[in-house]
Amino acid sequence: MGKSYLLDTHCLMWYQGDHPRLPKKIKELIEDPNKSIYFSQINLYEIAIKQKIGKLPSFKSNIRQVYDQAIKDDFIMLNITNDHLIAFENIPLIEDHRDPFDILLIATAHEENLIILTNDDKFLLYPELVKCLW
Repeated sequence: MGKSYLLDTHCLMWYQGDHPRLPKKIKELIEDPNKSIYFSQINLYEIAIKQKIGKLPSFKSNIRQVYDQAIKDDFIMLNITNDHLIAFENIPLIEDHRDPFDILLIATAHEENLIILTNDDKFLLYPELVKCLW
């Protein structure tokens, strides 16, 4: 089996929406049957909150549709665990980065030994905790 990856929320949304900002190499990696691709309750929660407050006006899929499509895409659902929350507690808050969704994704990836697929440069502030690819 190949490496395992955790989708950042925008990566999950862009993949499902066939968004032009998703690089071809990342799309191919996601579709590689030798790779394990994970998505998290964190992704679903972030989408739900941002939709509720109007921050995702162009993203029309509801959480059930996002979840169902991810399962159809053979992604592996990763539930938030106590270990992820304990790891979250140990992630330092950096002045320029306080996004709780990102920090919980970093904690989860660290705890599960996953590489995060993201184009968010803020994840690069934690090189000792998580590996990123884009």
